[in-house]
Amino acid sequence: MQNKLTLLTALFVTSVVTANVLAGKVVAFGNYVILPAAVVTYAFTFLFTDIINELYGKEAAQRAVYFGFFAQIFATAMIYLAMILPVAPFAQETQNAFEILLKQNIRFVIASMAAYFIAQSWDVWFFNYLRKKTNGKHKWLRNNASTMSSQFIDTAIFITIGFIGTVPSIWAMILSQYVVKLILALLDTPFFYLFTRQRSRR
Repeated sequence: MQNKLTLLTALFVTSVVTANVLAGKVVAFGNYVILPAAVVTYAFTFLFTDIINELYGKEAAQRAVYFGFFAQIFATAMIYLAMILPVAPFAQETQNAFEILLKQNIRFVIASMAAYFIAQSWDVWFFNYLRKKTNGKHKWLRNNASTMSSQFIDTAIFITIGFIGTVPSIWAMILSQYVVKLILALLDTPFFYLFTRQRSRR
């Protein structure tokens, strides 16, 4: 069981850090839904914390959130260090591509950190709250309700801090991203049941 918790925490932290890197790529579904590629990867983080919460409890899930937060800080520091190290003369083109992909606007870093910590902590707390209120029944309810609400909190905080004053409609941007996250949240329910089935057998 300890090995499984370690693996889930590692996957959670990897998803968090990877999402920050993938945020540099913007994808489009049709003409109206434009999102960072990180949306898909980041959606997995809520699934992982819900699984950890269900199998190992609130404290383990919140600990994973702390690990993810510090991992983001460490990754950002390491990327910045790599950015300022002197580049080899023959690799200047590679350096330019490296900076385009990984150089982060401080405003987005603050937005990402704030949105992550508040939304993930809410997800852990609200999931546990619903489990207690329903006496451990209705797994689908706590999985979906905690993820859907925390995804909205995450989106609202990130978009507001990162884009207020630079886009025509903050709410249009929030809602368009949230709709996609809402669909992803619903799709993770079967996986939540699959990976927590041993708890149901106790």
